[in-house]
Amino acid sequence: MSAPVKLSPRQLFTRCDPAEFTFETTAELDGSTEIAGQQRAMEAIRFSMGIGHDGFNLFALGSSGTGKQSTVLHYLNHLVPDAPCPDDWCYVYNFDKPRHPRALRLPPGRACELGNDMEHLIDALLGVIPAAFSSEEYQSREKEIHESFQEQQGVAIEALEQNAREHDIALIRTPGGFAFAPIRKGEVIKPDEFMSLKEDEREKIEAEMIRLKDILQSIMAQIPKWQRESTEKLKELNRDVAGFALKPLIGELRMKYADLPELIRHIDAIENDIIGNFEQFLEKEPSAQELFMGSGPAKPGEKGRFFVRYRVNVMIDNSHTNGAPVVLEDKPATQNLIGDIEHTAQMGTLVTDFTLIKPGALHRANGGYLVLDARRLLLEPFAWEALKKAIRTRQIRIESLAQLYSLVSTVSLEPEPIPLQVKIILIGERRLYYLLSSYDPDFSELFKVAADFEDEMERNPENHLAYARLIGSMAVREKLLPFDRGAVARIIEHGSRLAGDATKLTTHLQGICDLAHEADYHAVQNGHEQITATDVQAGIDAQIRRSSRIQERIREAMMRDTLLIDTSSEKTGQINGLAVYSLGDRSFGRPSRITARVRMGKGEVIDIEREVEMGGPIHSKGVLILSGFLGARYAAERPLSLSATLVFEQSYSGVEGDSASSAELYALLSAISGLPIRQWFAVTGSVNQNGEVQAIGGVNEKIEGFFDLCQQRGLDGRHGVLIPVSNVTNLMLRDDIVKAVEEGKFSIWPVSRIDEGIEILTGVPAGEPDASGAWPEGSVNARIACRIEAMAKKLKAFVSDHDKDGQAMPC
Repeated sequence: MSAPVKLSPRQLFTRCDPAEFTFETTAELDGSTEIAGQQRAMEAIRFSMGIGHDGFNLFALGSSGTGKQSTVLHYLNHLVPDAPCPDDWCYVYNFDKPRHPRALRLPPGRACELGNDMEHLIDALLGVIPAAFSSEEYQSREKEIHESFQEQQGVAIEALEQNAREHDIALIRTPGGFAFAPIRKGEVIKPDEFMSLKEDEREKIEAEMIRLKDILQSIMAQIPKWQRESTEKLKELNRDVAGFALKPLIGELRMKYADLPELIRHIDAIENDIIGNFEQFLEKEPSAQELFMGSGPAKPGEKGRFFVRYRVNVMIDNSHTNGAPVVLEDKPATQNLIGDIEHTAQMGTLVTDFTLIKPGALHRANGGYLVLDARRLLLEPFAWEALKKAIRTRQIRIESLAQLYSLVSTVSLEPEPIPLQVKIILIGERRLYYLLSSYDPDFSELFKVAADFEDEMERNPENHLAYARLIGSMAVREKLLPFDRGAVARIIEHGSRLAGDATKLTTHLQGICDLAHEADYHAVQNGHEQITATDVQAGIDAQIRRSSRIQERIREAMMRDTLLIDTSSEKTGQINGLAVYSLGDRSFGRPSRITARVRMGKGEVIDIEREVEMGGPIHSKGVLILSGFLGARYAAERPLSLSATLVFEQSYSGVEGDSASSAELYALLSAISGLPIRQWFAVTGSVNQNGEVQAIGGVNEKIEGFFDLCQQRGLDGRHGVLIPVSNVTNLMLRDDIVKAVEEGKFSIWPVSRIDEGIEILTGVPAGEPDASGAWPEGSVNARIACRIEAMAKKLKAFVSDHDKDGQAMPC
């Protein structure tokens, strides 16, 4: 086994050379942005946007801040100009079924044009129709119809009157109607004179009067018929006059929209309705605009609302749309997605009409692309189900939620559904995507394409330039000072630190953008004309400073020995482990004291954290692995006759993770062997049953946490940290640590096996077994093997004496 070698300063921080850039400042770049490091996601986006079959909608998944939305919008904005512009949609009155407004599809820009034309039509008719009905020709023809009816009625009555006169009977007009009376010499006979006539003469007169009454009744029965005929003639005249006044205006509309059969049918229905309701145009309101808009002094049900039926409710106007629409809906509530039917209060009653139908995001995106935040969508009641229904049925059906769920008991509308052709893009985190895939059976059918965004990308010159272009375009867009190449290089280095890997760059663009803004602030404060690496570093330091209160309080407690951390002596069964704390979007490391104690027992390692339920399952797994390591190495042929306890001292909030399992094993080996551990070292790394030290997370934060404590106490050249060799590529440490390593004041040791670490910690060789399995005398492993063997003998002797004669040994 080769002796471990501590890391050189150049291995602690991988610098970005500003000389690799050909520009002096980002102002020299062309301002274009490149989507780097997301090739897998871009392939999925291109596929989803290109395929036209049902269900191939897109879910863009990844960590927050990785540029999912900006990437999707950037691609769509380059795609849509070449796509065809979708049609306009509008709702019009349904003259056959008023509760079911009709949806009309019109070429782009024609819907608003139709609405204006209808407004001008009604405005014109309010002048033309009253003029037509007040013309001399109309008045004359109307008079003829009335006079014809009067004449027909008068001729019949006059004939009856003549007939009665010939039989000496008079037709008398009274307030109650007509009456017959006998006359003589032109005078009506008085009743007493009539009664004095001879009986046969009276009977003859009465018979004649009965005959005349029958004729009168026949005439009176004919009068309603003649009146109906007259009314029909008048209606026909009105229709002819209204049609004559309307024909030129309607003809212009028919000619203008001759290429739209559905609209022509609606214009025909408008013509018939106007002719049938011409009298509505005869009483002039205060203004045509008020009438057309349904406002003004008109009461509900009167003319003010009557003219609303001729309006056009433009749902979608694509007159100014260039290519396919791209809609980003920030608040995807149900009514914002599928539209809504509004109501107005009139006389204490909620009323509505087709002009109160409001479009939603699906209407605006129809024929294009709709981008939604998945979390916000799922937080809105009924929105997710409404969206799935629209995608599944390929139509937008506007339903009033209040009516649907019986929240109000008013009459509402049922608009005709609009066909839907849209590509839906959901943006969310990975957990949300996998939850929907697992628990919603419709999700996989409707969103068949996943664009999985990387959290990091390779660090190479190509991606360095992509970072520079991103920073340059951001500076132009956000009106920041230009960045010199040193500042760009420092941001790239910070991108590696955020990725936690010297060979990677973070794709968390939000963090990069925030740092650029802070660097601009410091550059302006310092009076710089361009942003330098010093300004970027000032921004990084300020971010750390703002979030370091708890970290400093913990270190202060260590300095005052409130939290016991030894960094100068040697102790048996005691070691400094390293842990990472995450608070919001910031993480920091801190050392923790781990102690181990051993005694005779049955080969069990007791995790005190687990016993009191303060240890998580991963931490408990790591402790159990220690038992496997000890048994396999030191007690393969004999019982492991010891018991051990492990604990994180002064731990009050629980422990999780296995990154301290190597430190626990070192403490355990120290306790068994009796060799003290150098407390000026701290350790991190997990371990397996073969004794191999495995990679852990947060290595930079852990090293910095221990370094800060040692620096505050005073570096003496002995302090250092043991890390897994597989974590060396993750190192992107602060400049002050690199400088301390250069000066020999601090060291970082990579280890791959437990034996390497125990040698550094104790200063005693670990030792390797010979062919017979024996360990070199005086080595760490030999001491442990001897101790375990001694414990086994003591335990055997104790059990033998205990079982002899069935009695226990006296104390």
